Amino acid sequence: MYAELEKVMAYSIDGKKFTEALGQNVTGKKSSSGVVKTARYLKQLYGFNVQDPSFVAFHYFWKVSDVQEKPLIAFLYAVHQDVLLAESIEVLQRKKQGEKASVELFEGVIEKYHPNHYSANTRRSIAQNIASSWKQPGFIEGKVKNIRTQPVVTYRVACFSFLLAYLNGLRGDFIWNSIGVKALCLPESKLRELAMECAKKDLMQYQYAGSVTAISFTNLLSKIGIDGNKN
Repeated sequence: MYAELEKVMAYSIDGKKFTEALGQNVTGKKSSSGVVKTARYLKQLYGFNVQDPSFVAFHYFWKVSDVQEKPLIAFLYAVHQDVLLAESIEVLQRKKQGEKASVELFEGVIEKYHPNHYSANTRRSIAQNIASSWKQPGFIEGKVKNIRTQPVVTYRVACFSFLLAYLNGLRGDFIWNSIGVKALCLPESKLRELAMECAKKDLMQYQYAGSVTAISFTNLLSKIGIDGNKN
């Protein structure tokens, strides 16, 4: 759904007319049922609630991110909303670059967490959709072979994932084990490097000493209009 999201965000990014964008079919669907289905699914994944701190953060990072970063920003937000997508993170974490991340592996994870819940055909379809979701930000390549790859994770993308964890109440080292941060599929050493870069860019405050990690977003939260006292 990234192409559709991109159109909604392009239409709404300044005026914040997200509901209007969904209603006016800016995604270009050819049937009324397609309009309704697309709008429902996009709203399920992204909410478009301008009072929700997580969406406020998403809106900000979408505006400041470049073309290559946007698919990752969109994916990180979606993985917090889609339980099946979040559960599939372990498939990518188990695979090294160049190895095959088959649809069958995604099916296995679905069955692991939801035994006997889906028919074989439905489970296969869901697994294919999940694999496609990982392809969009660059974690998988290939129409058939599904080869594990690793996209470039910039400091802005990393900061967004750290901030989502923070807004969901996680602090310190617990942030590294949050859904969105795990979805980056990076070792802790690399995450800490990116955290230091974020701190240098004044996007977050980061300290690591004596095995104690301190992370906060005082300046950024103030900049984008989120009350940090509520988190």
